[in-house]
Amino acid sequence: MKKLLVIVGVITAIFIALVVVTNIQQTQNAEGNPFGKSKLHPETVKQLEDPLYQNVITPDQLEEELDAGETKTIYFYSSTCPACKQTSPVVVPMAEDMGIDLQMYNLQEFQEGWDVYNIESTPTFIHFENGQEVDRLVNYHKDHTVFSDWFESVNE
Repeated sequence: MKKLLVIVGVITAIFIALVVVTNIQQTQNAEGNPFGKSKLHPETVKQLEDPLYQNVITPDQLEEELDAGETKTIYFYSSTCPACKQTSPVVVPMAEDMGIDLQMYNLQEFQEGWDVYNIESTPTFIHFENGQEVDRLVNYHKDHTVFSDWFESVNE
């Protein structure tokens, strides 16, 4: 009976140690991230060093800038969304080449964005003028001219 208690105790201690080590690793991976959160979804952590996902905006920043009446083009995406992973390599360089400051709002990390901005699917692009939504483009499009035409139309 004592051997069984010792074995169960050792297994429990190993399990607790693994949980603690995993939490420490996740916290270290997320330190200094642009999301201002200590715990991030693993897919978001993978994107922290990816140049396609550097122009991040947080909900507080976006709300403040829209309240100030700014004009913005926001890319609402999820770090787990397959369509977003296809879209980002197309639209991020395209926007940069067109001189558009395309800021990225991660709905995986900031779930409230789904309701606040009436997002039904990702990717979703919303253009705001004077703090108000004026146009949106939804979903991945194989014909990439859909993106460039939309960017041109909202950023004239």
